[in-house]
Amino acid sequence: MADMLPLQAPTLAGAALPAISGPRAALLRNVALAVAGSLLLVLAAKIKVPFWPVPMTLQTLAVLALGAAYGSRLGAATVALYIAYGLAGLPVFTNTPPVAAGPLYLVGPTGGFLVGFVAAAAIAGWAAARDASLPRLIGGLVAAETVMMLLGFGWLAFGAQMAAGTTGVGFAKAFAYGVQPFIIGDLVKLALVACLARAGWSLLQRRG
Repeated sequence: MADMLPLQAPTLAGAALPAISGPRAALLRNVALAVAGSLLLVLAAKIKVPFWPVPMTLQTLAVLALGAAYGSRLGAATVALYIAYGLAGLPVFTNTPPVAAGPLYLVGPTGGFLVGFVAAAAIAGWAAARDASLPRLIGGLVAAETVMMLLGFGWLAFGAQMAAGTTGVGFAKAFAYGVQPFIIGDLVKLALVACLARAGWSLLQRRG
C-alpha cells in the first residue's frame, strides 16, 4: 500500500489527485487533466499583447506550469493535444482568427514555438518531479525555456513561411522580434512556476 500514498506520486497532479482504484481510474484522471490543461492553453493563447511577428501571450507560463504539475509525459501529451485541436482546424492558436487554423498554421512564424512547447513541458515535468532539488528545478526550467526559444527562433529565422511569401525573417530579425522582447517576461514566468512548484510540494507534504 505504500506506493499508493499521495506523496509517493512523482508529480504534483498525481500527489494531489491519487488514483488508488487501479489503472482505469488513473487513465480517466489523466484524460481529464489533459483536456483541462489543453483548454487552459487555449485561454492562455488568447490573452496576448500584440507583437510582430510573434505575439506575447501567457502560453509560456501555462506550458511550464502544466509540465511542472503533470510531469514529463502527461505534460507533453497535454500540449500535443492542444496542438492537435489547431491542426484539426479549431481556432485555438493565438492568431486564429484572423489566420486560419489547420496544418498550415505550423509552417507560419509561431510553428517552431508551438513544437518547442511540447519539449518545454516535458523538460519542466522532469525538473519539478517529487524530491527534485532546487538546482534541478531551476536548471530544468531554464533548459525548458531555452529549448523552446531555440526551436522557435530557429524556425522563425530560417523556415517560417511568411505572409509576404518569403521563408524566414533572418537571424537578426528573429532574435530582435522573436526572442529579445520576451526574455525578461519569460524569466519572471519561470520564477513564478518554480515558486508554485515548490509551494505545491510543501503544501502536500504538510497535508501528509
